[in-house]
Amino acid sequence: MRECDLRIKKDILRECFIPRFEEKRKLNGKWMMQERILFPGYVFLETDDVEGLYLCLKTIPRLTKLLGVGGRFVPLSDEEVAFLMRFGGEEHLVEMSEGIIEHSMVRILSGPLMGMEGMIRRIDRHKRKAWLELELFGRIQIVEVGLEIALKTV
Repeated sequence: MRECDLRIKKDILRECFIPRFEEKRKLNGKWMMQERILFPGYVFLETDDVEGLYLCLKTIPRLTKLLGVGGRFVPLSDEEVAFLMRFGGEEHLVEMSEGIIEHSMVRILSGPLMGMEGMIRRIDRHKRKAWLELELFGRIQIVEVGLEIALKTV
């Protein structure tokens, strides 16, 4: 990400970011909030000059591949952009969500997972995490996020 900021002119690159998510981890017996990368291996770039950006990216030695088809960029769809903005906001940070489990059904009470209960594939209450199944970048992605389950009823 730093390479992109240093090597690409500001008139070509509007924003460069790596989406993150919050999680709680137990360190030395205490639960601490930490941030982790949401999509490991991906760097997101926002531009209006796709060709200029492509030429600049070719000068970055550690860049391994670009998301594309047939040598061309594949931009995110409007739906993907809207989802990522709703999910991570302007800070590109997916905050911890809170929910409950009632009669084996997950109900999210607060946080970015509200309304996305159907995408949750797995929950680990002990580690305070949920895994979502999303269609992004032209394929199904399994995404790990923070989820605190406050109550479970039978």
